[in-house]
Amino acid sequence: MDHFRQISTFVEVIARGSLSAAARAEGIAPAMIGRRLDALEARLGVKLLQRTTRKLALTDEGAVFLEDCQRILAELEEAEAAVSERSARATGHLVVSAPAGFGRQHVAPLVPSFLAEHREVSMNLNLSDRVVDVIGEGVDIAIRIASLTDSNLVGVKLADNHRVVVATPGYLKRHGTPQTLGDLSKHNCLAISSQGSQRGWTFRDHGKIVTMKVGGNMVCNDGAVLHDWAMAGRGLAWRSMWEVSSEIEAGLLVPVLEQFAAPGNDIYAVFAQRRHLPLRIRVFVDFLRHAYSQPDYWRKPG
Repeated sequence: MDHFRQISTFVEVIARGSLSAAARAEGIAPAMIGRRLDALEARLGVKLLQRTTRKLALTDEGAVFLEDCQRILAELEEAEAAVSERSARATGHLVVSAPAGFGRQHVAPLVPSFLAEHREVSMNLNLSDRVVDVIGEGVDIAIRIASLTDSNLVGVKLADNHRVVVATPGYLKRHGTPQTLGDLSKHNCLAISSQGSQRGWTFRDHGKIVTMKVGGNMVCNDGAVLHDWAMAGRGLAWRSMWEVSSEIEAGLLVPVLEQFAAPGNDIYAVFAQRRHLPLRIRVFVDFLRHAYSQPDYWRKPG
């Protein structure tokens, strides 16, 4: 019990931004919060927080531990809720945000089935490629294809994903298949732009993560357009597997430079930390996770 209280206190302190705020929420003295944190750090043998009178700062070890603790507490809360509310029905309105391309292909098509299963739930699905402010904009669930960095949010991994460089067999026959990252300079690379600047492509080379500026005669701020250009044989494109897995399976696109694929870019559902998470949020996250876990899901046409 003491170990669990220390962990929950650690997460609560980070969420509220100070020991005194966490103490007020629990109705105890700040000194008690401090003793719990001291005991946790002593038990683990690492420094989790740098504490001054003005601010708190996570150490590298603390940041890693925080993510694990948030996941464990969220899973525990889900398990308790599943037992105590097994007979309960999900009700109310859900506000869900998702990246435009992913949302069109892999969220919107699933919504009718979810609402048919949970008839007392309604949903507002917002598709946008900007990173929404989950708390400030009143979003219940945001789908993100990236690692979770905001300590005020809880992330649940929905599916694995990574980015891969692809081209049509015809393009590779005409221009050759790149074997090294340096070969990209010899190819027409279909790059995405954001706010007027072109994004680089990220790879892992000799154990290090590198971002390369690529060149080409066609740039667009819409990933779906880049996908269409790649399918038309106009060049190489750096796309997520959620977008191109079915075309790769059918032989319409060929992945290249796979040995340099960088980790990350997995698919998460994120939501604000809450002591009692509404059932409608839990069941929708579980619904998506179950759908994406089906063996043939990612092979279906998008």
